[in-house]
Order: sequence, then C-alpha cells, then structure tokens
Amino acid sequence: MSSKRHSILIVMIIILVVAAVLASTMVMVMKSLSPSSAFFFSQKIGVIPVEGTISSSQTVTSHLVKFRKDASIRAIVLKINSPGGGIAPSQEIYREIEKTVPVKKVVVSMGTVAASGGYYIAAAASKIVANPGTITGSIGVIMEFLRLEDLLNKIGVDLEIMKSGEFKDMGSPDRKLTAREREVLDAMIMDMQRQFVEAIVLGRKLPLEHVLQIADGRIFSGARAKELGLVDVLGNFEDAVELAKELTGIEGDVTLVYARKSRLEVFDLLLETGARSIAGALRHPEGRVEYRWGGVSGLDIKENY
Repeated sequence: MSSKRHSILIVMIIILVVAAVLASTMVMVMKSLSPSSAFFFSQKIGVIPVEGTISSSQTVTSHLVKFRKDASIRAIVLKINSPGGGIAPSQEIYREIEKTVPVKKVVVSMGTVAASGGYYIAAAASKIVANPGTITGSIGVIMEFLRLEDLLNKIGVDLEIMKSGEFKDMGSPDRKLTAREREVLDAMIMDMQRQFVEAIVLGRKLPLEHVLQIADGRIFSGARAKELGLVDVLGNFEDAVELAKELTGIEGDVTLVYARKSRLEVFDLLLETGARSIAGALRHPEGRVEYRWGGVSGLDIKENY
C-alpha cells in the first residue's frame, strides 16, 4: 500500500515539475514573440528620437503606430532634436501624434533645438518638456532658390526653356523671379504659414491672436517658450519620462523601449551634419519650401541614442 502511495507521489511530483517547465517556457515565448503579452510583467515607455532635418516621416510614424498598438507600451516620449524640415513630413508626423494621443499619452522632450517643423510636431503632443536653454519656436515658412544666372553667363552657358504656362519654370536657377511669380509664391507661403498657426492653436489650445503675435519666425529659449505657453514644463529627458509616468498612472520603475534606427537613418544624419546649406542647395536647385529654422547650419545638434 505504501509502495502504491509512493508511486503516486512520484507521478504527481513529475507532473508538477513538467507543468512548471511548460509554464516557464510559455512565459519566455510570449515575452519574445508577443510584445503585448509583456504588459503583465513590466511597465514600459516607448522612446522615439526625431533627430536632424525632417525630410521623411515614414520612420517616426511607423514607430508611433507600432508603439500605439503595443499593449505593453504605456506611454510614448518623443525626443526631438531637430530644426524642422519638410512641410508634408512634419504634417504627417503631427497627424500620427494626433491619432495617438487619445490612445496613449505622448510627451515631447526637447533637446538642443526643436524649432520650426521640430516645434510643429511637438504641438500635437499631450505635454511638452524643454530645457531652459533649448532653442525652439521659429514658427514660420522658409523658401529658398539657388541662383546661377551670373555664373552661367560667365561661363557662357545658355539655358533654353519651353513651357506650357507662365509659371511653369518659376524658380528656375537661370533667372530672377518676376513680380507676378513672387505674388504667387507669397500667397502659397502665407497659406502654409496659416496651416502652421492653426496646428499650434489646435494642439496647444492657445488663442489665435496670441499665436499670430509670435509666429514671425523668431526663436525662443525653452524658458521663454514656457512663459508664452508653447512649452508646459522645464526639464530634461528624465523629467519627461517622469511626466509620462504621472500622466499614465505608472508607479515605480519603467523600462524604456527605444525605437531602433535603421542604417539608412544614420547615414542620412551624417550627410546632414556637413555643410548643410551648400549641400542642400546643390541637391535642390529647384527650390524648397519648409518649416525649418535656417540658423542650424553652424550648430551641432547631434545626439546619440
């Protein structure tokens, strides 16, 4: 009889050991293959860097979508260190933040500079944290054309253009803008400026008249931006993380999940940190219209993540 009980006990122990091993294996598999399942084991905050000139929105928006859908990510911190850039990419990122905020809190942490398009995308966030010495603002539109008329004349190069309409070669590097062309471009620039102002009014919930008074392209320190209502809190990246925890109700330590940079992003960043103004003009002789602060060429804004 005792031998039978002993056998049953051994079988039960074996079953318990096997169950424990299976449970541990399932936990490891769930944590490695299903990010959302990790919600039960740790508190996580996603960190997305926006660094350098904003020339494309794909990487940032894809990370926003991924973190928004990941149940283990409780909040998102957008680490901005950018002078701005393309208008459409800035608007695409703004829109994705706008869609994310009702689902998860998005806190912006401003680095050395978060100006023009860098501020544009920040305006959609739940809260904005800036260092007192952060360079921000520069609410405005800039358009640049490369002029080669004198150079072409000196070397004897003549450019002949056939066009279907008066404005088809507007901004051509071989001649100056006409008065009518300037009117057309001025109207377009002011339309894009209106869009910038409206985005800040909507995102920051500021009076239109107030934003119009400061939307003349000037830059502000982080401290001054807080006085103007463009920034919520003065602090560093860790303060932004703490604010994200507070807004989300997280207590204790959190795990920061950094969005990975692709090799292409790193390569693009290296290109941007050279003689940006000259190289940019040569790459875009047809002209550019951007939400970008033009004073960044002499400022080192690179940060490592």
